[in-house]
Amino acid sequence: MPEADAPKAREARPEHLSRVVFIAAAAAMGGFLFGYDSAVINGAVVAIGDRFDVGSEALAQVIAAALIGCAAGATVAGRIADRIGRIRVMQIASALFAISAVGSALPVALWDLALWRVLGGVAIGMASVIAPAYIAEVSPPVYRGRLASFQQAAIVTGIAVSQLVNWGILNLADGEQRGRLAGLEAWQWMLGVMVIPALLYGLLSLLIPESPRYLVSVGRHAQARTVLRDVEGRRVNLDVRIAEIEQNMQHEEKPTFKDLLGGRFLFWPIVWIGIGLSMFQQLVGINVIFYYSSSLWQSVGIDPEGSFLYSFETSIVNIVGTVIAMLFVDRIGRKPLALVGSVGMAVALGVAAWAFSYKTEGESDVRLPDLQGVVALLAANCFVLFFALSWGVVVWVLLGEMFPGRIRAAALGVAATAQWLTNWLITVTFPPLSDWDLSGAYVIYTLFALLSIPFILKWVPETKGKALEEMG
Repeated sequence: MPEADAPKAREARPEHLSRVVFIAAAAAMGGFLFGYDSAVINGAVVAIGDRFDVGSEALAQVIAAALIGCAAGATVAGRIADRIGRIRVMQIASALFAISAVGSALPVALWDLALWRVLGGVAIGMASVIAPAYIAEVSPPVYRGRLASFQQAAIVTGIAVSQLVNWGILNLADGEQRGRLAGLEAWQWMLGVMVIPALLYGLLSLLIPESPRYLVSVGRHAQARTVLRDVEGRRVNLDVRIAEIEQNMQHEEKPTFKDLLGGRFLFWPIVWIGIGLSMFQQLVGINVIFYYSSSLWQSVGIDPEGSFLYSFETSIVNIVGTVIAMLFVDRIGRKPLALVGSVGMAVALGVAAWAFSYKTEGESDVRLPDLQGVVALLAANCFVLFFALSWGVVVWVLLGEMFPGRIRAAALGVAATAQWLTNWLITVTFPPLSDWDLSGAYVIYTLFALLSIPFILKWVPETKGKALEEMG
């Protein structure tokens, strides 16, 4: 490295990078619970249907009930965070996760289980908003993309761990989802184990600092300086940084829904872009894989234990893709990654649609021919890989960065709410769509992947390397 570049490189690398990494990882524990709670129901669907004697549509409503809670939690999280701080919101979410885990493991009826799932959904919604906002606010700009990626890395790790835990519990119960272990059925343990990471999330929230931007907003400048020194290093002029934050906030008010209104179409254009990103992330059908994969693979002829292993293997692919995104999101930018992902997803989904079109008509036990079965599994994994290395990470990074500071929390809340409502729509429509035509369902998801390409090219901004104060 040339001598002239060496000081610049040292300046770009914060002295306390390990501290920043720990803070981001601790905050992203909410993402781990987000992924765990979202996917753990996958291993319990068949058993719940048998236990309460209900069909696929009623089960879809129970699964989707959590998503209604997610939308509610996402809607209120930003406003609460601006009033009581980011850390307090994490602690509230931790408590809700723990209560939901215990309640979901001990339901007395299907409606009871749905209510506990809604409560867990509120926690997911809060975590989905607060983690990217907090990480963006404590991260040095040069590392912000990779640190913001911790949220998605934690989500996919949570999904993978939930599948591994489900598989382990299933084996302990001799392959029976309703097999009894220590007085409870296996599926109850699957849902109840989440109390452990929920409590860990609460403990970690006690070890990380409040956001410096929140501290400045409530006049706690001395604490803000301490946090900034920890995360940006001693070479940073703290007086200048505090002044930058104050100047950015000088004309700000607490963001409200009204602040998002403007332009010709209700919201400001940047808010609509955030909503569009959130909706496209779900409209490609990614959560069909994580909510229904076990029952989906069983429906095409794979035995229960094998279907759990395939679900876990898909989760590993998800993690690999996320690591790839973390390596490149700050190097090549957000838009190029999103475009690569959209093209890859469209191709993989189209191939899956072709494979599923070969199902045998008129049989209750649907089995794909061997070739099409292999192709369907490969296409599903390619789809997950391209999603993970692009939209899975990029959307969370962009939502944490792209909004002006004055509306960031409120806009992020609206975008996350749109994401959860779209997730709910995909979740409740997949069972009837698959009963009608499984291949047709994947054709629809393919079309949305294709539509995301012009959306990125025309409307999505590139935020690579920009300071948060530049947004807007």
